Amino acid sequence: MKGFPNDFIWGVSTSSAQIEGGYLDDGRTPSIWDVADKSRIKNGENCHVACDHYHRYKEDIALMKKLGVKSYRFSLSWSRIISKEGGVNQKGLAFYSSLIDELKKNGIEPMVTLYHWDLPWWIEAKYQGWMNRKIVDLFNEYVKVVVDAFSDRVKYWLTFNEPQCFLMNGYVTCVHAPFKRVIFRFSRLLRHFMLANKRAVDTIRAYAKTKPLIGLSFGSGAYIPENENDPKSVEKARHDSFYKGMGAMNNRLYFDPVLSGKGASSYLIYHVSNRFAKKIKTDFDFMAINNYEAFNYSPWGNGKVDKSNLKTNSLDWVIDGRTLYWTSKFIYERYKLPLIITENGMCDNDVLIDGEVNDEKRIAFMDEYIHYVKKAVEDGIDIRGYHYWSFLDNFEWAEGYEPRFGLVYVDYETLDRTIKKSGYHYSEIIKTNGEKL
Repeated sequence: MKGFPNDFIWGVSTSSAQIEGGYLDDGRTPSIWDVADKSRIKNGENCHVACDHYHRYKEDIALMKKLGVKSYRFSLSWSRIISKEGGVNQKGLAFYSSLIDELKKNGIEPMVTLYHWDLPWWIEAKYQGWMNRKIVDLFNEYVKVVVDAFSDRVKYWLTFNEPQCFLMNGYVTCVHAPFKRVIFRFSRLLRHFMLANKRAVDTIRAYAKTKPLIGLSFGSGAYIPENENDPKSVEKARHDSFYKGMGAMNNRLYFDPVLSGKGASSYLIYHVSNRFAKKIKTDFDFMAINNYEAFNYSPWGNGKVDKSNLKTNSLDWVIDGRTLYWTSKFIYERYKLPLIITENGMCDNDVLIDGEVNDEKRIAFMDEYIHYVKKAVEDGIDIRGYHYWSFLDNFEWAEGYEPRFGLVYVDYETLDRTIKKSGYHYSEIIKTNGEKL
């Protein structure tokens, strides 16, 4: 096959905590990110207002339509919908219902992520969040409410966003909320996530009003072969992508139990047994991939990596588009599930000058990475969509507001939006179905 299929899904991604704001509006209660210690976030910033998408969603959807976006992957704020134990916040449901209606009216397919890191504070305060087995039941109750409310209009569902990140960063490396370090209890957290994921998928399938397509957005990666034309080098990269460093800790420890029902372990202390893996194996319709940087450039399992002569973004992540090709290839060959790329993008310190953002570096990034998506598709890898991260500049967790990933520039003082040059470039890619690369 040459080029992208005609039904390829071109989209953009965001998350609730990073763009919505309105953190106490209409009955919503705080998440763990709303109450985070200021000292933990760069410049002492918070996500209380963010991009104010809660009040400006129609304006934002109009911009998506202007760019020709076909799919919008966004997350729901759990604490906007279940603002306290045992209670459903109808105004929170009404907001997302209106958002979904506005997307449908503008010909944009909603893709809903159920959990993108913003755990309700009431769950953390009472139950210690993911450390308590009770969260499996609480999450399932929330999922049932959401499916009842939106599944007549929502077809695409993602249970979680990057469980590797919210568990490792929140409970091991201690760089994300809730900023805990419980290294030797991590396997328990892992099992709670896996149980919650399995229950959520079963609930969606049991109660969805239209036939659902369900996936999970994994933070994914791979090693790029040292010699891409040498079969032995390719085989080594394939092996390392599941058994070495990040390959074991980030990929296999999560993927094998959830997707294949096989036990896995990493660093001798983190493990999922075969018996447990069989219980939580999940039959997904597709696998969602979030990918930014190849494992070659990670210190996990590689030692210190010299990036001084490499292209990087403003967070010092290495820019190498081959990562999307090899990540997609190795994952597809191992798990045989269709793929949708739900996050890929580049942050920079963008500046608005005379009403324009000329982000040529992001345009080059986009062309390079999407070129390798096209190569993967042409090589027979079943990739069904690509979502750029992020539609808007946003609150980048502990990094605050300095890293700008958006296709749309947000002035955080006025909250005015300006489509960047890269946004118009992506619009042309969509319009030509990837031929303009």
